[in-house]
Amino acid sequence: MNINIWKVIADIAIELHPDRVSTIAEKIASLESFDDFPKAISSFGPATDESMINVLRQEWQQNPEVLPLEIAAALRGASGAAIIMEKREAVEMVWTGPLTGLVASRHTEQVLLEVINSAKWRLFIVSFVAYNIDSVKMALHNAVGRNVKIDILLESTKKHGGKIEIDSIYEFKKTIPSANIYAWNILSKSAGQLNGAVHAKCAVADASIAFVTSANLTKAAMEKNMELGILIRGGSIPQKLESHLEALITTKVIEKV
Repeated sequence: MNINIWKVIADIAIELHPDRVSTIAEKIASLESFDDFPKAISSFGPATDESMINVLRQEWQQNPEVLPLEIAAALRGASGAAIIMEKREAVEMVWTGPLTGLVASRHTEQVLLEVINSAKWRLFIVSFVAYNIDSVKMALHNAVGRNVKIDILLESTKKHGGKIEIDSIYEFKKTIPSANIYAWNILSKSAGQLNGAVHAKCAVADASIAFVTSANLTKAAMEKNMELGILIRGGSIPQKLESHLEALITTKVIEKV
């Protein structure tokens, strides 16, 4: 038997959301044999990666003796393993600025692009200000092409009750029109709050990988300044951060603009 079929199944389990993998496995388990597979593909749903399913079809066609129940079980097992791996926490230091050679670190822009490019269904970015970041905008455009839901929280201009002159919100609404752009609600600020600013800087993808940093979304922060952050893969922090940001939306502390 060609082992490529199991590799394809593993790739599907890693790349697709567990709920989507579960749906595909359930549909395949109900089949009699591979002969029924081509007809069942249309029932997998719109979020399924057609190219990966076509590769599975090609590999399964070369190994028709593999039963649908075996394919389904392999999908479920691989998806479960992928979930476990995502929950294992790994932390890296991220640094832009002079290097000493004493501590291994990664560059701010490189890590931010990794987080954006890793997003499969949800991405939330927070920054005080954002401009002159063509590489980030390109990565966000690519994420839109992958049907990733993008939420971005930015500081408002002084004209709108914020602290900055540069209108980063307008710039992102113009260049990434499908993204949800948020600002700190002025009424929320005035309700017992000091007149503060959106000074947090972070990015979280799929509640599984988070980047917390001192760096704004600017060319200077990405290339020139001393900036320090941490990249967290797995564990509870990315999920907690995404839930917290989502709660700011539902409680209207921040509102879409």
